[in-house]
Amino acid sequence: MISREKFDLIKEKHGKYCSWAIWTHEDEKAKSNMGDLSLFDPEINKNLLPELNPNVVLVALNFSMVVDHEPFGNFHSDGAHRQDYKTRYALRDSRFWGGYMTDIIKNYPEKESGNVAKYLNMHKDFEQENIEFFRQELQDIGAENPTIIAFGDIVYDILDRNFHDEFNILKITHYAHFINKENLRKEVSMLEHMEIRK
Repeated sequence: MISREKFDLIKEKHGKYCSWAIWTHEDEKAKSNMGDLSLFDPEINKNLLPELNPNVVLVALNFSMVVDHEPFGNFHSDGAHRQDYKTRYALRDSRFWGGYMTDIIKNYPEKESGNVAKYLNMHKDFEQENIEFFRQELQDIGAENPTIIAFGDIVYDILDRNFHDEFNILKITHYAHFINKENLRKEVSMLEHMEIRK
């Protein structure tokens, strides 16, 4: 469980690009209530802190565009073309629900993930800066031997080449990819079974 003090520290220090893998339930529309951030108010949501799990860390690549999120607003977009809702559907009732969510690359908005990969290949120092920042994030949230789940191949490759001797790194398809929410949920279920067998 995350303490209120730690929760507030994470919100203040990392809240513009991080979040937690909990969402308000949808109504009849699959994308409904995605942008409801009131659930991140411990005064309103009394069950919030026990639900958060810093030992599960879900990692995406980067912001696709310049955006000034509300604290914990990343991964909780209610935009008509956003695909975040697939993650909510896929993670609900799994052991990964409540995990910490972040991007591995900060301060490099780019819609095309291939362009991010090319930039990192040409700027190894920039990748290392972001790796060290991510390492600090893990310390700040109090992660202890976390399970890290990469959204997509590029993120997995970044994590694997920098942390393969340190952490258990898993991979699922990126939610913005051409995958429906049911198949993404199947992938999450498969990861759970892999974890149980270990």
